[in-house]
This record gives sequence, structure tokens and C-alpha cells, in this order.
Amino acid sequence: MVTYVSLFKWTEQGVTKIADTVKRAEDFAAMAEKAGGRVKHQYWTVGDYDGVLVFEAPDDVTAIGLLAKLAKSGNVKTHTLRAFEAGEMKQILAKAK
Repeated sequence: MVTYVSLFKWTEQGVTKIADTVKRAEDFAAMAEKAGGRVKHQYWTVGDYDGVLVFEAPDDVTAIGLLAKLAKSGNVKTHTLRAFEAGEMKQILAKAK
């Protein structure tokens, strides 16, 4: 599985429907599961971003598809990062020698 960290900001529509934010997160988690992935963590934050989503997907195509569906809802805009665990980073460093 590949890990992603998505920072999100609510759109104007997302703010007007803020009461549904937890339900929308649950819906995204179900959608990720159906696609063969899983949400590891979901946090709502204060600061430059309104939340952080850490999720896994089998591959980039699946992850981008999930994020495209999320964007289509019109409630959030995301900034997504590919994350590497320690074992993966060791492999990357080994190839950099």
C-alpha cells in the first residue's frame, strides 16, 4: 500500500455545510475501503489548513481517483503528499548510494 497525506481547506460550499464534515469523512473512508485502500487518520485542524487526511491506496491511480471524487463534491480543496515510512526510506537511501 502507498501512503498519502492530504491537507485540505474547506471551500465556501464546505463551510456552509460544515455540520456534515464528519459524515463526509466517513463517506470518504468507505469509498477508500471500496477502492482497496483505507483511511489511517483524519484530523480537523486550526491554522493554514482545515484538516489532514492520512490514507493508503494500492497505487497512485487509485489515490488520484479517490481525490478526484473528493474534489468533485466541491466541499474541499486538497494538497496531497506521497509519504514514505522508515523501511521505504531505507530502500530509497540504498539506491542513492
